[in-house]
Amino acid sequence: MEKVFEKSRRKIFETNLKFVRGIKDEINWKSRLIGIRGARGVGKTTLMLQYIKQFLSADTGTILYVSLDDIWFSENKLSDLVDTFVKQGGMQIFIDEVHKYPLWAQEIKNIYDDYSELKIVFTGSSMLEILNARADLSRRAISYYMQGLSYREYLGIKLRIQFRKLTLDEIINNHLQISEEIVSQIKPLQYFSSYLKTGYYPFFKETDDLYVNRLEEVVNMIIEIELPLLRSVDVAYITKIKQLLYIISQSAPFIPNVSKLSERIGINRQTLLSYLYYMNEACLINSIYKNATGLNILQKPDKVFLENTNLMYAFKEDKAETGNLRETFFVNQLKNSHKIEYTSQGDFIIDKKYTFEIGGKNKTNKQIKNITNACIVSDDIELGYQNKIPLWLFGFLY
Repeated sequence: MEKVFEKSRRKIFETNLKFVRGIKDEINWKSRLIGIRGARGVGKTTLMLQYIKQFLSADTGTILYVSLDDIWFSENKLSDLVDTFVKQGGMQIFIDEVHKYPLWAQEIKNIYDDYSELKIVFTGSSMLEILNARADLSRRAISYYMQGLSYREYLGIKLRIQFRKLTLDEIINNHLQISEEIVSQIKPLQYFSSYLKTGYYPFFKETDDLYVNRLEEVVNMIIEIELPLLRSVDVAYITKIKQLLYIISQSAPFIPNVSKLSERIGINRQTLLSYLYYMNEACLINSIYKNATGLNILQKPDKVFLENTNLMYAFKEDKAETGNLRETFFVNQLKNSHKIEYTSQGDFIIDKKYTFEIGGKNKTNKQIKNITNACIVSDDIELGYQNKIPLWLFGFLY
């Protein structure tokens, strides 16, 4: 028990506060039960430790951080730890990697119900089922989703300049003035290509030379550990999922031909669609549908992208294709808080209201003329004009 407290204090003490993710200000930390979901490597652990160090006192013994993948929990129960912690005056517990712990939802539910004075924050995989878990936590927990760094956050780390978060309506209606304000401080295109290649995961600042290797480790951990653990994927089929991901990466944006694909990989249609669904949940891909209402696990996506542009560079042996790179970035930055659908006119329709056509600096209105609320999103420009908006500016949405 003493070692658990010692590890907690050491982790908090070693945490760096130079840059804190924007989602910190969106979380209602006063809530009694908070769940933070996100893909491996996006910074969930750091976020919790930064909050403790910045706003709470870890020296009083009332605050405790634990990770449930610690070997200590192989012989000890979380509920017993919490009981001792509360009896010693514990007020808040921060629990990391809950998906590594058997029956985590039931135990957290019991802790929440039995210790009314205790506040609980927990993190887990993007596939964590807070709503559908056997012990339904949805009525108790406030859940937040955390994705990798936005371009705005990347610039904040890189340049130590904190730009404000924008709304989609602000970008559409006032992009010229906003772009001019930003361009007066930095050259946004100067850093854009490095973000697309190695800027999505916060560990870029720690392992610059080994970034791709670290990213490959993240992908392997998701496929080899989280999918079998959280979606009961047979480990014998792990190579099939890797094969499927590789096929998508080489031709993304990918328009699935389910019959040909299932025959090539050697799995049936239902299994293939299930794997696509799981990979989307695991934040390895982004599946786009023409009509995204009432989605189920066996619905075929109309278009499939890799989840972020860094994955494109990690999987591509040669240079990532420019058009695919632009669309992947756009989808990734908007999916955080907007509904993205495939459309036959233009490239995407957002929130069933705005149509966007993605392209280079010479892209025209040809494909979207006569469509209301339609915009051109152009790469390689600092400033836009009328309904032509710089691509990089959509990286300021979160």
